[in-house]
Amino acid sequence: MKQYIADGMLLVTAIVWGSGFVLTAIALEYLTAYQVMAGRFLLAAIILTILFGYRLKKASKSVIWKGILLGTILYIAFALQTVGLQYTTPSKNAFLTAVNVIIVPLIAFAVYKRRIDGYEIIGSIMAIVGISFLSLQGSLTMNIGDALSLACAVAFAFDIFCTNLFVQKEDAIALTIIQFITAAFLGVLVVVCQGDIPTTLEKEAIYSIVYLAIFSTTLAYLFQNVANQYTSATKAAIILSTESFFGMVLSVIFLHEVLTSRMVVGAVLILLAILIAEVKPAHPKKRMMKSSR
Repeated sequence: MKQYIADGMLLVTAIVWGSGFVLTAIALEYLTAYQVMAGRFLLAAIILTILFGYRLKKASKSVIWKGILLGTILYIAFALQTVGLQYTTPSKNAFLTAVNVIIVPLIAFAVYKRRIDGYEIIGSIMAIVGISFLSLQGSLTMNIGDALSLACAVAFAFDIFCTNLFVQKEDAIALTIIQFITAAFLGVLVVVCQGDIPTTLEKEAIYSIVYLAIFSTTLAYLFQNVANQYTSATKAAIILSTESFFGMVLSVIFLHEVLTSRMVVGAVLILLAILIAEVKPAHPKKRMMKSSR
């Protein structure tokens, strides 16, 4: 039951992240990408510290360094995605970033040296094909932006894998607080070094940052880190890949993006990928053997 609750939490995270596309698009009309990143992480760190700061009193050294590592990986992933977007199209950036669905089981295989779950691999491949239908358009040529987007996928894959690994022994909430404090520190440091501190803020920008901080950052990553205690890293990556599906749906509703047949095919493939990874349908003969026992 805990596993199903965890998977539900990851699905909620994917929905919230999907909505984040809409709010980020609004925020970027008034702020730079680095200002948005600094704002969402700083506010999220403050919120989590106020709510759960007492957990840091018992934080061990291992929780601290693991949280700092997760925060650094998280910020690097967002930075690579942002810079890569300056040199490639949003659709290719989204697709290449989503390659983390395939990278996560490969990292798990390299670290643990154990057989990869066949259904999770099939689900990962179907999910990435589905995401390609949702996101990839135009030329498939590789440029510096594409390379940075692939590096971003690797960073996000390590974030999912390391989170899944660390929360097995550490306090997930304490890890999340330190992760956000680290990401916020790096975000503010970059903005200050760029000399790009905003002097005025429009209402739309404030509302967007508040939503991204509370829901897309605080709630979503809290859910992700807690849920990772009860599910595999590969399954988590597959469920989180539905972010593209929900982003598509909400973009159609709020940003009036045109819904195409490719987008529908991609959505169906992603949903099937989740079902395969979740249900793991047994071979008919195996089912008969189990039922006869």
